[in-house]
Amino acid sequence: MEVAEIVRLFWQNIQQTTLLEIVAVVFGLLSVWYSKKVNILVFPTGIVSVLIYIYITFFAKLYADMFINMVYFVMSVYGWYHWTHPQVGKMQRPVSFSNRFQNVAGLLATLLLFFLLRYVLINFTDSNVPTIDALTTAIFIVGMWLMAIKKVENWLYWIVGDVISVPLYFYKGLVFTSFQFFVFLIIAVAGYLVWRKQAQHD
Repeated sequence: MEVAEIVRLFWQNIQQTTLLEIVAVVFGLLSVWYSKKVNILVFPTGIVSVLIYIYITFFAKLYADMFINMVYFVMSVYGWYHWTHPQVGKMQRPVSFSNRFQNVAGLLATLLLFFLLRYVLINFTDSNVPTIDALTTAIFIVGMWLMAIKKVENWLYWIVGDVISVPLYFYKGLVFTSFQFFVFLIIAVAGYLVWRKQAQHD
């Protein structure tokens, strides 16, 4: 596809973008920005975005993504509580690196979730992108868990998932959301560098 065609398609989809999707994108971007800043507002802004995306992804037949937004909601509530209830003697829960067990558990959970979600999507839904949908969902669920417990490595999962999601949402006609994931990717790289630096100094 030529650049001119991509630009034309992008502009066409921007014009067709609903107000609901715009609101979801804005709050999603705010959430990732606050996450980079290690700011508690990551959770309320994220909750607004995911609730809207549950609705949007259902009609886009991205069922695994709909499921992950439900998981995001639950994990956001958990993360909100976790961040506001630090360890005894500390003002706030510190950013830290994952230990070996958490790294292995994260990778195994990603694989397990991928195969489970792919099986469900192929056999019980009319999804036309079951493999990619399952893969990004598995990656993002583990990334959300690591973010909720303030682990630097959460950003690595977001980076990989964002790289896959940009073309996925473009293909599904949600070009504005595709652009959102491109911005997410940039913020995720910056977030990784900020969190890594903070963890090294804590």
